[in-house]
Amino acid sequence: MGTSEEKQSMENKQDGVRLKYVKLGYHYLISNAMYICLLPIIVALAHLSIEDLVHLFHQHQLSLVSVTLVCTGLTVCLATLYFALRPREVYLLDFSAFKPDPSLMVSRETFMRQSKDTNSFSEETLAFQRKILERSGYGQKTYAPEAALEVPIDPTMAKARKEVEMVMFGAIDQLLAKTGVNVKDIGVVVVNCSLFNPTPSLSAMVVNRYKLRGNILSYNLGGMGCSASLISIDLAKRLLKDQSNSYALVVSTESMTLNWYGGNNRSMLITNCLFRLGGAAVLLTNRSSERRRSKYQLMQTLRTHKGADDKSFKCVVQQEDESKKVGIMLSRDLMAVAGEAIKTNITMLGPLVLPLSEQLLFLANLIGRKVFKMKMKQYVPDFKLAFEHICIHAGGRGVLDQIEKNLALTRWHMEPSRMTLYRFGNTSSSSLWYELAYTEAKGRVRKGDRLWQIAFGSGFKCNSVVWRALRTIDPNKEKSNPWTDEIEEFPIHVPDISPILV
Repeated sequence: MGTSEEKQSMENKQDGVRLKYVKLGYHYLISNAMYICLLPIIVALAHLSIEDLVHLFHQHQLSLVSVTLVCTGLTVCLATLYFALRPREVYLLDFSAFKPDPSLMVSRETFMRQSKDTNSFSEETLAFQRKILERSGYGQKTYAPEAALEVPIDPTMAKARKEVEMVMFGAIDQLLAKTGVNVKDIGVVVVNCSLFNPTPSLSAMVVNRYKLRGNILSYNLGGMGCSASLISIDLAKRLLKDQSNSYALVVSTESMTLNWYGGNNRSMLITNCLFRLGGAAVLLTNRSSERRRSKYQLMQTLRTHKGADDKSFKCVVQQEDESKKVGIMLSRDLMAVAGEAIKTNITMLGPLVLPLSEQLLFLANLIGRKVFKMKMKQYVPDFKLAFEHICIHAGGRGVLDQIEKNLALTRWHMEPSRMTLYRFGNTSSSSLWYELAYTEAKGRVRKGDRLWQIAFGSGFKCNSVVWRALRTIDPNKEKSNPWTDEIEEFPIHVPDISPILV
């Protein structure tokens, strides 16, 4: 009996391998269909001799000079029209993900001790927080702001400012040191931080610190959630369209100091346990002269907003609890809402990035299900054919599990997101840049590679950005990469424990 089952299992595996290669052959056939169709014409032209071409020329009594002039004029007109109307390419010159001082590390035990010392949580609430930490997929070296590590915890506006200054200026200083760009050449500044919006704004703090020029286009994005970094990239791209030979500085961070929740509402306690200290700075440019030393070219930005739906709008809300204590409430609908937003975003992104072979399979499946009412599963396109690297916002273990399953991604593709969650925790909008830094530190980025960043957050929003590597990234030549000193330790196996909510 056992031998029969083993034989059947072996046959199923062989069938799966055959199907894999059949699909791979189909993909290459469709992707190169144009060249295959042109092959007969190329063969025919190859058999034409010089005498045949001269005879054809004289047969139509064409003047060599007139043909040359017409072709030259047409070429000049088309070239002028192309260079005048083409959109300016946007390049990612470099980026920097901030690595806090080791004194700000917070282990699970440290977090629980701080929570207990506040004397504001019941025993049941402490037990709930401990369970969240155990199932979070976090390691023992995530970071928290100084104010959260004090006894007693004493959050103030001054300490919150100190926190964001440390993260923002630390990331920007590293970035400017790596690129050598003169701050007077920066024409755009976009800063995003959801929960801390002081006056003057964070973007004004950056302008003041680095003495940026007076006509700088400065934007401060607040309340836009964990996907705000990609919104900032999209905004910077649009602003660079109206500026020639300029740079755009994008800074993404989150502040925890004034957003510690001290109540016992479980749906509002999760953010205490999951959010960690971090930030990143990115330098974009539309200078063609900078293409040679830039890392990536911006290919696509795609934003999806589900805020018109009440359930989506209310799934992540900053509000007061029954005791008038302010916190971030996460709805039980969060997973479903996030899944729907991601589905909408990738459905719109697919036609822009997927090879024709995958689009045809998706279309055939759609027609079969909707038109002919055939009972078949919805076909999920293979995004691994469109991208070499995928960075998914490290918002929580549960969401990563669902995306890995639904998109049939490999552990290798999920590794940057899972290791970022383990090492740095959920750093909100900046998590994508820790993931990209991980990919670079592993030496995985090769010239021509396509990279997809996707993030989701309150509102509810899901946003995607697609990059193409302009050069191979040598990890030994990278400066200020937060993973460099410990990259050999990763990937680390994280035990499979059922996550709670996110």
